[in-house]
Amino acid sequence: MFSRRTFIAAGAATLAAPAILRAQTMWRNYPFSLGIASGDPAPDGFVIWTRLAPDPMAHDGGMGMGPMPVRWEVASDERFQNVVASGEASARPEIAHAVHVEVAGLQPDRTYFYRFEAGGERSLRGRARTLPAPGASPAALRFGVAGCQNYEDGHYTAFRHLAGEDLAFVFHYGDYIYEYRGDPLRPDFRANEPRVPVRRHEGQLLFSVGDYRRRYAQYKMDADLQRAHAAHSFFMTFDDHEVDNNWVSLIEQRGAPPELFRLRRAAAFQAWYEHMPVRRSALPQPHGILAHRSARFGTLAEINFLDTRQYRTNQPCDDGFKPVCPEVRAAEAQVLGAEQEAWLARNLQRRDTRWNCLAQQVMMMALDRRRSPDEAPEPILNMDTWAAYEVPRQRLFARLAGLDNVVVLTGDEHQNWAGTLHDARDRPVAVEFVATSISSGGDGRDLRPGSDVILANNPQLKFVNDQRGYLVCNVTPDLWATDFMVMDRVTVPGGQISKRTTLAAERGRPALVAG
Repeated sequence: MFSRRTFIAAGAATLAAPAILRAQTMWRNYPFSLGIASGDPAPDGFVIWTRLAPDPMAHDGGMGMGPMPVRWEVASDERFQNVVASGEASARPEIAHAVHVEVAGLQPDRTYFYRFEAGGERSLRGRARTLPAPGASPAALRFGVAGCQNYEDGHYTAFRHLAGEDLAFVFHYGDYIYEYRGDPLRPDFRANEPRVPVRRHEGQLLFSVGDYRRRYAQYKMDADLQRAHAAHSFFMTFDDHEVDNNWVSLIEQRGAPPELFRLRRAAAFQAWYEHMPVRRSALPQPHGILAHRSARFGTLAEINFLDTRQYRTNQPCDDGFKPVCPEVRAAEAQVLGAEQEAWLARNLQRRDTRWNCLAQQVMMMALDRRRSPDEAPEPILNMDTWAAYEVPRQRLFARLAGLDNVVVLTGDEHQNWAGTLHDARDRPVAVEFVATSISSGGDGRDLRPGSDVILANNPQLKFVNDQRGYLVCNVTPDLWATDFMVMDRVTVPGGQISKRTTLAAERGRPALVAG
């Protein structure tokens, strides 16, 4: 039992009286209800994260308005007999009593274990692995790709299976939460019928930081999601639903004035930072958030994590799935913005790793989306993809030409896709693997109606599948092989995972072959 004297000596005298009583009685509820996580691994360390929330759906998480000391430990063994780093952090109310500890001074390419303690309660144990040393030449890399996890569409059983994979880390491409209100019924416009959510969102459409915090709390209480975070370090990025559907820059789909949407976006960015295992460099600033960054796995691979939302110009042709309009070829169009684009160009020019990977959110392949021969006389594009931004797309492809070692990883589509990327002269410059969703879209099936038409109309497209799941990338110096892992169902618990197919690219040849 925590005594009042011990509690005050721990540095928490600023907490309100009710919180002191909770600590004296070892908390009213478990404070680590949202789990633990690690992220942004480096050769000498990683970030470890938690958020104290004994009442996670309350406006303050049940914490009151004072700071709380949190002890942390990192060990080389699961039983914590060899603790190699430890310290104390302050969980502060300004960031929802979240803790981001940037652990450093560790050995490269090693597995470590971490845990937290606060007010006499201890978290579960997490696992994290450092990256190889910069000059090392690892023989192999195996990592996961996941995202698009609409809580209402299904269970997170795929995350349970992902937790059991032997991986160096996981790339999360975004759509960690969905901002939609919770409705007992919602329209499925594709099927033209009402749909009953598998699980229902709490609350209305998200606008304030409190709204976003509660939505993250609801998602993070999922046990399978917590298992995945405890098992692997994540490189986190965001897409649109962490803020608002299809937002770009300071533009949102309901037409809010930019100066007002800036406030909503700032609230969403704050809540994203509070709930993600990211470094302090990602702390939101008045102008936005620094999300693009890179990681090197020795000399085997460099992964550039891109931000395709903050600096993008408005979707052309009034967004949606539309025939091509003149705006698609606008010279002033941007996807990455000038600064991020220049940063990426510098990274690609180094040419000192066997593979270059672009880990990002929206599809780069320019696909004709017509699903029947008589749907439209002209090709239809998804205007929220790189295909609708032809000038910056081809500018990027010109930089990729000749590298012959570029792999693009993408999400957003709620389907598995794989194909090749071609420059303005129709030369292949890279391959693209598009990861399906964890739950968004429900159970799915092997192929959506019309997939045969899409495959026939797009010779660069080699594979499509409409089941839920994740990717596992197996990288060696001369081969990049991607396993498409798919779920048989997500609308009920207990779904099973299987390997749908494996597709691979050989270094020096931007083409796809059977794995």
